[in-house]
Amino acid sequence: MPTVTEVLTTAFSEQTDVYIERDERLLLSPPHPNPFPVKLWSDHEPLGVVHHPQKYEAVPFAPPRGVYESAQVRVEWQTMDNRQPFYHRNCDVDEISYQIAGDRTLMTELGVVEHRPGEFSRIPRGVAHDNYGRRESHLLFYSPAPVTEETEAARRSEAVQPPFPGWEPGDRNEAITQCMGTPGHDITVAPVDERQLLDHVHRDKRRLSVLALPDAPDATWLYRSDTFRLGAVRQLPGGQLPGAPRIYRRTLDADEIQYQISGRRTLVTQRGTVELGPGDFVRIPLGIAHTSLCAAGESRHLALQSDRDLPQIGQTTRTAAYLSPGDLTDLLA
Repeated sequence: MPTVTEVLTTAFSEQTDVYIERDERLLLSPPHPNPFPVKLWSDHEPLGVVHHPQKYEAVPFAPPRGVYESAQVRVEWQTMDNRQPFYHRNCDVDEISYQIAGDRTLMTELGVVEHRPGEFSRIPRGVAHDNYGRRESHLLFYSPAPVTEETEAARRSEAVQPPFPGWEPGDRNEAITQCMGTPGHDITVAPVDERQLLDHVHRDKRRLSVLALPDAPDATWLYRSDTFRLGAVRQLPGGQLPGAPRIYRRTLDADEIQYQISGRRTLVTQRGTVELGPGDFVRIPLGIAHTSLCAAGESRHLALQSDRDLPQIGQTTRTAAYLSPGDLTDLLA
C-alpha cells in the first residue's frame, strides 16, 4: 500500500498540526500478537452508524429522538407536521438547529424564522421558542452557553405578526428546562400569553442569525464554544491533488460526530470502514485516524467536535467492517 500522511490535530488548543508519514497497510491493520501473558490493551467494537430517514414519514408527534449525549452536549433528530405543543426556554444551553428537509416556522421572543433546508439558527439561553413544522425534519444541538457564530449571517429573524398564515393565539404552556432540555428535566411549566410573548420582539433589539450551508470546499466551522464546535464539510470527487498522499486525520482532544447531508462517501478508520449516505450519523472517538473517500459526485456532511466523550444513545442501524488487506487495496484503488 502507498505511504499516506497523517495529521495530528487539536480542536480546542493552539497546538500546531503535526504531519507524519505512515504505511497505510500498517495503520489500518490489527496489532501484532501480544508476546506477554497479560492483556496490554483493550478490544473495541467497530464504529456504529445511526440512521434517521431524510424523506418525511407521517408519524405521531413525539419528543426529539436523542442520538448522542454527554453532560455537555446533546444531539437530537426531530420530525414534525404540526405545532410543538408548548413554548420552551433553556436555562443552561444555547440551542442550534439544522433544517434537513421541509419547512419550519421558528417563533421566538427575538422574531420569526422561516426555515428552509440547509439553514442553521441558534437560540440563545433563556429565549422562549416554539415550532410549526410542515412535513419536515431537523437536527438539534445543545451546548452550554455561550456559543458564538463563526461566519456571517445569511439573514436574521424578523418581527412578523401573525407568525404564519392562520395563526391564532391559543392556550399554550411554557416549559422551563435544564440539562439540555432532556425529557423529564423540566423546572416549571405554566400557562403563557402567546401574543404577549411574541410581541417581546418589539422591545428587544437582538435578532437570531440564520446561517446557510457553506459552498466552500473542505471544512467550514460555523459555531464555537470553549468545548464544542460545529461545522460543515464539502468533499469533491477525489478530494485531493492527483498523486498527493492520502490524508488521515487524528484529533487528539475531541470526539467527532458526523452527519451525512447528501452524496455518498466511504469512511475509512482504525475502527472499521463503512459507506455513509444521507441520514447517517457516525461517531469517531478522539485519537482514531480516519479519512473519507468520495468516488462519484460531491459529498456533504456536518461535523461536531466535543472535548468530552460523547456517547451514542440512539439505536445502531449497522456497523463498520474491518476489511482484509486485499479488500482494502481494491477499495482504495
